[in-house]
Amino acid sequence: MFKKFCSFFSILIILSSTLCYADDIDVGWDTHGRSEIKDTVQAAAKATTEPKINSRAAVVMDRNTKTVLYGRNETSKRAMASTTKIMTALVVLQNTNLKNTVTISKKAAGTGGSRLKLKTGDKISVHDLLYGLLLRSGNDAAVALAEYVGGSVEEFATLMNQNADALGLDNTHFVTPHGLDSEDHYTTAYELALLADQALHNPVFAEIVKTKSTTIHINGKSRAINNTNELLGNLNGVYGVKTGFTNGANRCLVTSVKRGDLDVICVVLGADTKKDRTKDSVKLIEYVFKTYENYSMTQKIKEYFSDWYQINQHRIHIEKGVSRDLALRLSLDDTDISYPIKKGTQADIGITIEFTPTLQAPIPENTVIGKLVVTYQGHPVKEMNIVNTKAIKRKQIPHYFRDFFKNYHNYLKIILTK
Repeated sequence: MFKKFCSFFSILIILSSTLCYADDIDVGWDTHGRSEIKDTVQAAAKATTEPKINSRAAVVMDRNTKTVLYGRNETSKRAMASTTKIMTALVVLQNTNLKNTVTISKKAAGTGGSRLKLKTGDKISVHDLLYGLLLRSGNDAAVALAEYVGGSVEEFATLMNQNADALGLDNTHFVTPHGLDSEDHYTTAYELALLADQALHNPVFAEIVKTKSTTIHINGKSRAINNTNELLGNLNGVYGVKTGFTNGANRCLVTSVKRGDLDVICVVLGADTKKDRTKDSVKLIEYVFKTYENYSMTQKIKEYFSDWYQINQHRIHIEKGVSRDLALRLSLDDTDISYPIKKGTQADIGITIEFTPTLQAPIPENTVIGKLVVTYQGHPVKEMNIVNTKAIKRKQIPHYFRDFFKNYHNYLKIILTK
């Protein structure tokens, strides 16, 4: 009887610890793991087709254009586990000072799952809590920050949802700052990529998520912590972002990668195991960098517009205008216009110009008279206005008299010449 009780008690402990996890508890990445990444990279280099993955949903998004380079159920709502903490950190960074000191509440200290091991009454800076949140994925750190910034977990969730609305994340909703399973706590792979992109524009967030290990201070005492992101430092170009795990969400990983001038975010949600999420992420990342290039369209656009202008500048009829001399300009700033295309498909880029052939004066300065449209494989990727930079006034009665006498004079010259 005693043995049965012990066995039952052991099972309860295992289940309770498993059910409350909101991330990977292991903090390192061993030699075997690095070897698996290397093997997956080598296999991906030899692959000739789009990769097959275990994850239920995934996306690879180009950061520059927000273009989806790979997608699998990328718009389906799913649990996100501790990738939630991307939004938690962003809200904190927008609403408080990093130097402020937080006193840990009993509720924060009692939060289960992956933890920073904070205790009631501990004192720690917002700065160090953010490192504990994003590197160690501390659920206790998440609650402590939520209470400090929002007053409560519920009020902080309101701030998270307001931020999601402001970012246009229509299929994302937050209930907690840590991501433990809740029916009303969800996102999509694509919207999570958009959120990560936005967060990475914050320099403090970007600095934290690219950090492999650091030292924080709790009650003035130092503690070393490591990043749970297994790809950071082990895969070329990786500079973030966040891991996640719950029983409801399974294994999740958001990864930012930059190689050359191609910068992407890869999201995998719902992988069965940590090994699956790692391999899926590596496969997708290697596939995208092998398949796509960031192609500059700027020169091609300029040349096309110049040729069109030479042909059409005098073909646009201006009714009742004192002048027919348009000064057209393309609304093209000094930044390079580039787009991720599959290598060797430059011929699939198309450029067309739509314009109004007849205009009526007066025409104010910087009036839009048309637009240039860039397409890739038939899909619009960029639009630019064509504007007239020179104001053209409407003819008044004196102008008509002038035109009459001018035309009459020219007519007499022709008659007399004959």
